Amino acid sequence: MEEKVYKVMSGSGALNIAVGVVVLVVGVASGVLLVISGAKLLAGKSKILF
Repeated sequence: MEEKVYKVMSGSGALNIAVGVVVLVVGVASGVLLVISGAKLLAGKSKILF
């Protein structure tokens, strides 16, 4: 019985690590894209007329 519980916990831990890595990569990538788009907006600020 303990072996089955150990295998389930091991699989769950591996899945949590994999999901954490994916979330980290997506977060960093979206942050970089937001910084780049913000820099482009600031660079083109003088061209905007209201």
